[in-house]
Amino acid sequence: MPLIPPGIPLVKRLLDLLLTVIILVVVSPLIFLISILVSFSLGFPIIFSQSRPGYHGKPFHIFKFRTMKESRDSQGKYLPDAERLTPLGCFLRSTSLDELPELFNVLRGEMSLVGPRPLLTQYLDRYSPEQARRHNTLPGITGWAQVNGRNALTWEDKFRLDVWYIDHWSLLLDIHILWMTFWSVIQRKGINQPGQATAEEFMGGQESNQQNNQLQ
Repeated sequence: MPLIPPGIPLVKRLLDLLLTVIILVVVSPLIFLISILVSFSLGFPIIFSQSRPGYHGKPFHIFKFRTMKESRDSQGKYLPDAERLTPLGCFLRSTSLDELPELFNVLRGEMSLVGPRPLLTQYLDRYSPEQARRHNTLPGITGWAQVNGRNALTWEDKFRLDVWYIDHWSLLLDIHILWMTFWSVIQRKGINQPGQATAEEFMGGQESNQQNNQLQ
């Protein structure tokens, strides 16, 4: 990915680079401490890396601190997230500290500080054409959906807010979202969906419509 991806406003990219360098300098001792804690709690590797769709759906590898054990059942399948999530992992997720390594994705030009969150690759063919427009900008560490409910929102509401951000982007909006993110993290709002240890899987618009019909 180029340092300044084509189609991304120069002022947005410059803000990302400036703030990311400042943040990394400030939090580098914290990153070092978390790295030690994760290594003692979960061993190595301390970084979780996974392919995610980025700008225009192009895949990249997102970086996060590991928060889960590799526990599997007798058939070799991963146990449910709630059973693999460690106490340290719960704390890192609730404070969003697990996402600090994503700052390096921002430096590499794969992410922005603000934008729609990069979700799982298997969701790509489940989006409606309108929902797929969320990939028309760099994915973000935080975003309009995150400061308006985060994982407490339904998938449909998240995508509606993501597309709204695409259509109404401005530098002032990014700054506003960063400020709102600061307070959301402090208050630990919307960390999980109700009754879920992590976000529930998005099954696509067709399944959502089937569920709605069953409720009528």
